[in-house]
Amino acid sequence: MATPGAGRYAPSPSGALHLGNLRTAVVAWLLARSTGRRFLLRIEDLDAVRSDPVVALRQRDDLAALGLDFDPPLVVQSERCDAYAAALEQLGDRVYECFCTRREIAEAASAPHGRVGHYPGTCASLSVAERARRRAERPAALRVRAAAATSTVWDRWAGEVTEVVDDFVVRRNDGTAAYNLAVVVDDGAAGVDQVVRGDDLLDSSPRQAWLARELGLSAPSYAHVPLAVNAAGKRLAKRDGAVTLADLAAVGVGPAEVLGRIAVSLRLAEVGEPVTVAVLLDRFDPGALPREPWVVA
Repeated sequence: MATPGAGRYAPSPSGALHLGNLRTAVVAWLLARSTGRRFLLRIEDLDAVRSDPVVALRQRDDLAALGLDFDPPLVVQSERCDAYAAALEQLGDRVYECFCTRREIAEAASAPHGRVGHYPGTCASLSVAERARRRAERPAALRVRAAAATSTVWDRWAGEVTEVVDDFVVRRNDGTAAYNLAVVVDDGAAGVDQVVRGDDLLDSSPRQAWLARELGLSAPSYAHVPLAVNAAGKRLAKRDGAVTLADLAAVGVGPAEVLGRIAVSLRLAEVGEPVTVAVLLDRFDPGALPREPWVVA
């Protein structure tokens, strides 16, 4: 019988983890540990402008404060640029230069027959001369030529998800590997075969699974967790008040109580009941988790 691979949690160190982020981390840990998998931490710090190593350390402290442990090695994306470059080289002539601005893409998507969020193929067939002209005006991103392939994944809670894969960006115009490339390469290298994350990323899974196959990798299984939202139904954010461990500690709410609140939201504990992640692991049933967003009052 094959040994299970790994699950992972992969925060971006651009700000403190809020209750929704922490809840997703707890679910990811529970699902990995309950299935005998390793559980890995990856720091997704490719955005050099927004990423802060001090924030990354605080995130790790917050996760540890809830009782979540990780198996080595710690992966830091900014240290893996050679791996992303090798993947781009492997894709070869299946990538092409794109000079479109976000505004141009948005305008094309809003045109008749356009599709919001999908690249319309503007730069897919540029001549050599036209590429040279545009290259002199602005640096190019790289897109992978997907030829409108159809990709299907199975999500533990959402079921079958099928999308038409557009020609998405695999290298940004500043030379940095794009999110969709980096996560696929990193998951493949680490043996990650179980991806748990917020359900706002569900629609990106088919394209990532498609890219994994193009690179000769196995696509992982997926489990997307409903987001935490405020009373107005909007995605939870720091502006909603005391939603980080530091903020909550300042008003007398410690990590143990935070874990209890998360456990209640997952229907794994009663209000006010003291719990640990070990207790939650004993009670964990993936099929019984709530499928609606968590409203954080």
